[in-house]
Amino acid sequence: MLALALGGFGIGTTEFVTMGLLPDIASAMNVSEPTAGHAVSAYALGVVVGAPLIAALAARVPRKRLLVALMVAFTIGNAATVIAPTFETLVIARFVSGLPHGAYFGVASLAAATLAPVGQRAKAVAAVMLGLSAANVVGVPSATWLGQHLGWRDAFVVVAVIGVATVAALIRFVPELRGIRITNPMTELGALRRPQVLLTLLVGAIGFGGMFAVYTYITTTLTDVAGLRLGLVPFVLMLFGLGMVAGNIVGGILADRGVDSAIYVAMIAMVVILAGFVVAAHNPYTAAIGAFFIGASGAALAPGLQTRLMDVAADAQTLAAALNHAALNIANAAGAWLGGLVIAAGLGYTAPATVGAGLAVLGVLLFTVTVWIGRRSTV
Repeated sequence: MLALALGGFGIGTTEFVTMGLLPDIASAMNVSEPTAGHAVSAYALGVVVGAPLIAALAARVPRKRLLVALMVAFTIGNAATVIAPTFETLVIARFVSGLPHGAYFGVASLAAATLAPVGQRAKAVAAVMLGLSAANVVGVPSATWLGQHLGWRDAFVVVAVIGVATVAALIRFVPELRGIRITNPMTELGALRRPQVLLTLLVGAIGFGGMFAVYTYITTTLTDVAGLRLGLVPFVLMLFGLGMVAGNIVGGILADRGVDSAIYVAMIAMVVILAGFVVAAHNPYTAAIGAFFIGASGAALAPGLQTRLMDVAADAQTLAAALNHAALNIANAAGAWLGGLVIAAGLGYTAPATVGAGLAVLGVLLFTVTVWIGRRSTV
């Protein structure tokens, strides 16, 4: 479990550190901050493309071997980020770095659920996702601090080193995972014919976008709106990460008690918190508290969505589990894009929170429809 979570730690660090260093990347590459946000969107697009493609084409590959191969590819992509000479090559490197993301979490989540005791599948999935959350407590603030003081490229050197360590840990500690059924590409692609799979993915793609709309531009929001000193931003990012850890644990516990109700609780909390952040962002103390709860509500949603997808996917669990992260990164790309759009329109750095609250409301409404359709089909 720790080896699997270490991979999540590396992935979480590379995904979120870009947002914390966005002003530095924009300055170094001579582009505007909304344009620099395309690097965030490029990573997310890599996840969206890579998750279904790798999960389907690698359906016959033994699961442990696939996990190792995915982390090798992840490490190469981040090494390419370090040496990218232009903004265009940086965007390409971020896209490549994102390709293994969804498939890794999909296979790792299935491994955890397979090895878990009866009645504790969601907690096991949350344990793997805990690496992603822990990245926001330790990895992202540390890499952000390093990037601000030594240069943004050094942050990705750290990520590449984590990738190498993960490869070694997976080889040494993860069993062969023979309990996971090896399927074939056509069986896995069958998940795309299941309405409940598609609707649940759409819920994640829309509802999760609110968190990313705010977090992508969190550094400038904290400094320009809340009046926080730049040197204190990593501490607020750490609070965001602590919120993710807390939300992940609570989300796993709630999902083991009732998957659908856990999703509802997390999404309604997200609506309230994002709406409140529009006001909270104007004070450094309330902005920091708001960042904690934004991270908590977002992370609490993930275990429920992941478990629900595995439940409704039948024999296509690998693809469905991987597609969850594709959906969340569609949310990442859409949130970053919509947040940049309202900022570029001159509406200010609190406008992304308003957009985010609206996306979360749409997610709640869509999930209500999804549950209703699911119950109608079982009658």
